[in-house]
Amino acid sequence: MAVPKRRKSKASRDHRRAQWMRSVPKATVNACPKCQEPKIPHRVCGACGFYRDRQVIVKEEATEA
Repeated sequence: MAVPKRRKSKASRDHRRAQWMRSVPKATVNACPKCQEPKIPHRVCGACGFYRDRQVIVKEEATEA
């Protein structure tokens, strides 16, 4: 099994770790078909509470007095 002969510097280690983070895919965001607010796919919309044309969470409208 291969073993490094010399210790890697902190800069080399941190550079490797930073490049790895760049390869992680970013979360995609789509528009909600009901209210056009940004939402994550396959999740309930936080703004209107709908998922696949069905109301899952009851959101109350803010009433102005």
